[in-house]
Amino acid sequence: MAQARLSLQALLAAVMIQAAAAETIPLPQPKPDTGAHTDKPIEKQLPQPATTAEPAPLPSADSINPDRFGAKPADAAYGAFQRGLYKTAYNLALTRAQNGDPAAQTLVAEILSRGLGVPLNAAEAAKWYAHAAEQGVPESQFQYALMLLDGRYVKKDTKAAYALMQAAAEAGNQLAQFNFAQMLVQQDPGDAGLTKAVSYYERAAATGLADAQYAMSQVYANGVGGKPRDDAQARRLLAQAARQNYDTAQIDLAAWMIEGRGGPRDLKSAFGWTKQAAEGGNVAAQNRLAKLYMQGIGTDPDLVLAGAWYIVARRAGLIDPEMDDFLQGLDDDQTKQALQKANRLP
Repeated sequence: MAQARLSLQALLAAVMIQAAAAETIPLPQPKPDTGAHTDKPIEKQLPQPATTAEPAPLPSADSINPDRFGAKPADAAYGAFQRGLYKTAYNLALTRAQNGDPAAQTLVAEILSRGLGVPLNAAEAAKWYAHAAEQGVPESQFQYALMLLDGRYVKKDTKAAYALMQAAAEAGNQLAQFNFAQMLVQQDPGDAGLTKAVSYYERAAATGLADAQYAMSQVYANGVGGKPRDDAQARRLLAQAARQNYDTAQIDLAAWMIEGRGGPRDLKSAFGWTKQAAEGGNVAAQNRLAKLYMQGIGTDPDLVLAGAWYIVARRAGLIDPEMDDFLQGLDDDQTKQALQKANRLP
């Protein structure tokens, strides 16, 4: 079943408004819309209005916790699911689901929603999620809330989705906590909405969710949402998200390391984080990496690699007048080498 996360843009907009009012340092700008991946997908996320969502990636069997379904570790259906025996898991769970077992209902919904060993049937999955949600299974509350917001397989009901998302968040579902916070910010982008959202962002961040860690880094970076400005804490949160390959955090952390904001200057590490994000396909990072090579920041100057990385970013749609001028200034041999290297870069 196709699903996507509510963008961090609502939070970023709210933070920027509050930062301007408080005359704090401006928030690092989100990456330009160049077709690059802005935020790493989380397993199940809130649909964005008027967009076509992409399928959530399937977790590996050994990464799935039976607590997600309300199942016991010794549960036969869950065990089959964990081993990749999806048809067997479905058959074992279905009878129990029909008899009202909420863990089995959630498992059946999960299998149907992903088309694992059976034909994908999102509408049927919605029915089972709804049954389990009524019995208080947080995972099903979260999933059904997403479907109510999306409105493709069930009748759209924002009010019911809000209540279910909140219930799942209060029960400790980290993705529900993050997405409920996003809903609060979207509903009220002022300080009141952000202040309410912060407690949910904090809880999700504490579980290790990179999206929430990045969100809290922005809150602390600007001293909004009832939190004092704390650059050191913001930098720690950026580092936590960056270590999970969250590319936006990698870019911001690199910029802070170059500035010496929230901690000591560390040009070598800044170069490393920028390079990691660039190699991961982040277009803004590719352009920034080109500039680091051009200026010799955190690495030896390399005009050919600077040109190559800018060519990669420009092919993706990013245009930087400064780098255009730089590219024009390369001699013919350097330009040829830069093109050759660009063709071999990610």
